[in-house]
Amino acid sequence: MPAKGKHRRPKSLRLTRTIAVAGTGGAALALPLMGATGAHAATPAAAVAQHTQKSATVAPTAAKAGASKTYAVKAGDYLAKIADDQHVSGGWKKIYSDNRSAIGSDPSLIHPGLKLSLGAKAAAPQASAPAKPSAAKPAAAKPAAAKADTASTATKTAAVANGSGYTLPVDGATIGTNYKVAGSMWSSGYHTGTDFVVPTGTTIKSIAAGTVVSAGWGGAYGNQVVIQHADGRYSQYAHMSSLSVSAGQTVTEGQQIGLSGATGNVTGPHLHFEIRTTPDYGSDIDPVAYLRSHGVAVG
Repeated sequence: MPAKGKHRRPKSLRLTRTIAVAGTGGAALALPLMGATGAHAATPAAAVAQHTQKSATVAPTAAKAGASKTYAVKAGDYLAKIADDQHVSGGWKKIYSDNRSAIGSDPSLIHPGLKLSLGAKAAAPQASAPAKPSAAKPAAAKPAAAKADTASTATKTAAVANGSGYTLPVDGATIGTNYKVAGSMWSSGYHTGTDFVVPTGTTIKSIAAGTVVSAGWGGAYGNQVVIQHADGRYSQYAHMSSLSVSAGQTVTEGQQIGLSGATGNVTGPHLHFEIRTTPDYGSDIDPVAYLRSHGVAVG
């Protein structure tokens, strides 16, 4: 009997443990299933939230990449300057390539008011600040007006400073080839003007008040401007890289009319300057003597 009792008790204990293990196993199986179901149910919501967040982030980027910018050429501009100021990837060659039909065959000949497309890359920095346009536009209008007033004041000051009403066409320049130097390279047999040696991009100024007779391409002279003055004489400025004035425009003494360059028939950048009795080639007189007669010191 005692032996049988001992034999039954272990069986009873084993049965209880088995049930307990089974119970535990059942709970263990149930819990992962419930956990998996919960995770499965939560995944679509999280994925949607993630997708929405990504879309919100990507959309502005895509819009930004597709933006483009139109730039209006201002007085004194030239392609290399525009490329630097506007941070155009590819430089002036990229601007010229994108706007060849508007600029024409000569990349150095651009005029104020010409509209240039700077492409999506140039416009991207502006698109990154969508909140600024409404506040920035009124602020931008003031600097433009202030700049115009400053330029006007500077021009008036220069005119008052020079009592003769005349000034040099360029500042700080040395004379290269003088007037009347003989040579077979010139069709007239001699040099019809005076060359002022200056690097490309130097400001060219009207020597006195007057009216622009012509502004544009002049063959061997490259880009040129011819101005008629009150005394009936005409000043000519040649080989310019860009022009800031147009025919019919009135200019004042010292006003910028363009930038120096090396367009036309030249061996290097300089300003070819003439004084004429008519607006045409062949009516030249000594330009240095003319300037000196009007109180301008020529080095």
